[in-house]
Amino acid sequence: MAKNRQPIAKRCKALGISPAAMGYYKKETTRNSNSQVRKKKSEYATQLNEKQKVKFVYGVLEKQFRGYYEKAVRMPGKAGDNLLIQLESRLDNVVFRLGFAATRREARQLVNHGHFTVNGKKVNIPSYQVKPGMVITLKESSRSIERFKLNLEANAYHVIPKWLDFDAANMVGKVVAAPTREDIDLPIEEHLIVELYSK
Repeated sequence: MAKNRQPIAKRCKALGISPAAMGYYKKETTRNSNSQVRKKKSEYATQLNEKQKVKFVYGVLEKQFRGYYEKAVRMPGKAGDNLLIQLESRLDNVVFRLGFAATRREARQLVNHGHFTVNGKKVNIPSYQVKPGMVITLKESSRSIERFKLNLEANAYHVIPKWLDFDAANMVGKVVAAPTREDIDLPIEEHLIVELYSK
């Protein structure tokens, strides 16, 4: 399985996003802090940067991202909004949003290792699309793992999106509604991605 192994802080700086958006609150880089930065970007460069930013945040590679875009275009509504909603509805992102993992990369790994069930059935596919009414539960056999205890303690005051509901005592999350564009707090201009793919 292909993975994105790019350095987090370096890539965040290049794309102009905060490492905190990725779940990394203590990372930063001083690499090339005095380097000459081009002030004026071409239209194509701006559009490409926006696409790379979204791919990096959600941990999706090009082929899969293109698939999300093509599906988004066929759905009713704005293609850009549909694209982000699909990415936000991935199981690994939901696990991250619920506070089970410190980062989306960690959430992807935890899902891959089969620590979660969806509606009582084990799901180990990070890209699995959750829908309203679905219940995501940490498996009973995984609840004693120190990693989960630490993550849940660290994320005790973590703000859960309004489209999700979380019962920390039972380690159960529920999708109460489909996410909307307003629920996605990342600094993304999705119309630039649509323009890039529309060429």
